[in-house]
Amino acid sequence: MKNVQLPEAYIRQMQALLGREEAERFLDSYSEARAYGLRFNPLKCRQPIGDNAAAALKQPFHLEPVPWCNTGYYYEEAARPGKHPYHTAGLYYIQEPSAMSAAELLGAEPGETILDFAAAPGGKTTQIAGSMNGEGLLIANEIHPARAKILSENVERLGIRNAVVTNAAPHELSRRFPAFFDRIMLDSPCSGEGMFRKDEDAVAEWSEAHVTYCAERSSEILEHAAIMLKPGGVLVYSTCTFNRAENEDTIERFVAGHPSFQVEQIERLWPHQVRGEGHFVARLRKASESEQLAAEDDLPKSKNKRRDKRTAGRSKPLTAEMDLFHSFAEQALPGFALGPGEPLRFGDALYWLPHQTSGSFGSADLDGLKVARPGLHLGDIRKNRLEPAHALALAVQAEDASWAQSYPPDAPELAAYLRGETLPAEGDISGWGLVAVDGLPLGWAKSSGGQLKNHLPKGLRRFN
Repeated sequence: MKNVQLPEAYIRQMQALLGREEAERFLDSYSEARAYGLRFNPLKCRQPIGDNAAAALKQPFHLEPVPWCNTGYYYEEAARPGKHPYHTAGLYYIQEPSAMSAAELLGAEPGETILDFAAAPGGKTTQIAGSMNGEGLLIANEIHPARAKILSENVERLGIRNAVVTNAAPHELSRRFPAFFDRIMLDSPCSGEGMFRKDEDAVAEWSEAHVTYCAERSSEILEHAAIMLKPGGVLVYSTCTFNRAENEDTIERFVAGHPSFQVEQIERLWPHQVRGEGHFVARLRKASESEQLAAEDDLPKSKNKRRDKRTAGRSKPLTAEMDLFHSFAEQALPGFALGPGEPLRFGDALYWLPHQTSGSFGSADLDGLKVARPGLHLGDIRKNRLEPAHALALAVQAEDASWAQSYPPDAPELAAYLRGETLPAEGDISGWGLVAVDGLPLGWAKSSGGQLKNHLPKGLRRFN
């Protein structure tokens, strides 16, 4: 950042916000090295295998705990954890340390119904999913199709079973889901002042007009979040920017217009005070139904009424397709069980759409909505047989499979598998099974004639 000229208007803004002396320390932080972080995935670490793998990384990656996230760690830049097979297996998510604070403040619990409103690339989605421990319903939305695809890929890599990835505008969601979510995470699109130290393009794109635009857009999105949050629910609003207009001013304006909301906590992480690029987080709670008896502020009374779908609106049973899946699972995944949900078929692809604990969510809720990932991809129907999806391999434990062939991270066989090569089968095994790194599944292989045919998707294969 030493060679990057910060905008004069930005410098004046920070001096007005912090005072000259504090602003000087803040601006000096731009000449310092940025912090790098990763967050371990509880869905993989809950077994001793995952715990052992996580422990094995602490010394070579020089991991140090992130104070505000019990699964977060700083790592040294030279460690390059994105190249490690554990990353491919979904053991951790690489994430800027300050950004870990928002989902921590959300406080997601297993069994809840949660929305990550502007979710790509997936840092907060995957953190929320880890807290939910596979129970409940998580809808992760991203309005930009290309970014929704990246979000879907990260949901898949981390083995998340109970997430639906949507690609919808805010008004499309609020029309369908009034008073539906227990918690909503809104990491709002912002002017990106916290990105300046690691992204010089963010500096070039900054302007006072852009700050105003982002603040107005955040206010609009918050209106839709207010509609979708249940009485008594929690809304967390966050940005990676520092100005008041997009942060405190936006929250104050929102609360002034929505008396049923109150601010419970506000956190600011500053790059000159902590090891991180900085973040703003506000946690708000919506009044319960009893507290709202005298207020009429957020829920439209007619067009946004939600019909009960507990017994209606399910997809066709897809009995034949599920028979194929159960036949496959009986042989290849005898230890695996699907959670609450229903099957969906898109072309040849068979998915398992997760349901809420209450059962009021179903396939009818997705009708006419752009969906990038309608739950867990089970497999593809090919000539009256099911070929298992890569997502399924990453969503199960190695012990769920009829066989799993595991290797240490530096094994030449593992490198060969990641290149898409055939491996020798170990022992008397046949049919579908898993290839794993230290017990963490990486993908499918099919054993026949003493060989393992590689089924790692071509787009995930490594050639260096």
